[in-house]
Amino acid sequence: MATITLDSIKKHYGNVAIIHGVDLDIGDGEFVALVGPSGCGKSTLLRMIAGLEPITEGEVSIGDAVVNNLTPRQRNVAMVFQSYALYPHMTVAGNMAFNLELAGNSKTQIAQKIAEAARMLGLEDLLDRKPSQLSGGQRQRVAMGRAVVRNPAVFLFDEPLSNLDAKLRVQMRAEIKTLHQKVRTTSIYVTHDQIEAMTLADRIVVLNKGRIEQQGSPLELYRNPANLFVAGFIGSPSMNVLDAVAHRDPSGLFAILGDYTRVPLPENVRLADQQAIKIGIRPEQLGIAGTGVELKGIVRMVEPTGAQTHVTMDSAGGSVTTVLDGNSTIPAIGEGFIVRLAEHGIHLFDAETGARITSSS
Repeated sequence: MATITLDSIKKHYGNVAIIHGVDLDIGDGEFVALVGPSGCGKSTLLRMIAGLEPITEGEVSIGDAVVNNLTPRQRNVAMVFQSYALYPHMTVAGNMAFNLELAGNSKTQIAQKIAEAARMLGLEDLLDRKPSQLSGGQRQRVAMGRAVVRNPAVFLFDEPLSNLDAKLRVQMRAEIKTLHQKVRTTSIYVTHDQIEAMTLADRIVVLNKGRIEQQGSPLELYRNPANLFVAGFIGSPSMNVLDAVAHRDPSGLFAILGDYTRVPLPENVRLADQQAIKIGIRPEQLGIAGTGVELKGIVRMVEPTGAQTHVTMDSAGGSVTTVLDGNSTIPAIGEGFIVRLAEHGIHLFDAETGARITSSS
């Protein structure tokens, strides 16, 4: 295993800058997910770590060695791609053995490593099959097994589950997490799916336009997003964001929403009177019972998902989605609806910069 350090990494294609000076430290045995929308630079960053893409500026270190000028093989990393990239004419065992044979391992060593990886990934009964005889999930496990047998210092995953159906993605997420818990190899996982990142990673790094917006544990990013971009990207359904104006009067500090609903705010929040702000509300922090500020609206969409139902309504000058228990009475589209907002569930952002507004203490 090894640490990974990215020091002021930049990537240009001609005059077009893709990665803008990324600094990142990844601990030995840590599982880090790089997330962000398409085109944010996450796969490019992964390929530079792997040695598949040249670095324009900066240094990549694996362990104590700067690896900028080393080949992918010399970096001792193993990569699992979105496409399985298996040799169709070889058996499962042959695919897993190929790189070991090139590295000069003995037949005994190869057999032992394949047997161990097969037990770990549930491939023992598939070793004599060829890729055409396997399901998508089985092929992805073979691709992972091919990486595991090399015993690399670093695992690099580039959206490995994108080609699988929903049920297999859930299953493979569990298998990847179990694999990491067993081998504890330093891992970087690229995905645009924030659910994958939340469930798999020790730490999430959110990228946007080639820059790091925020990094931290999954719950840290969920509970304390640094800005509107992170707030909207982490969490499903996405955070509700409403326009508001701060208002101070003798009775306290309030946010005035588009329909003039008054939302009490803590007195120690750094806000000027009449400052334009954005209010962020997680859908799961809105309820139909209890106390709190009422948000009234007209139901626009109802999405039953089984255990939960997502209800979206036009309210407070914007669109508001709430998550209800699947057994709750479901409102009809066009019907009036009221949800309650607990004061502790509010996130505040500057309307101009999008940055999180915090308390003064």
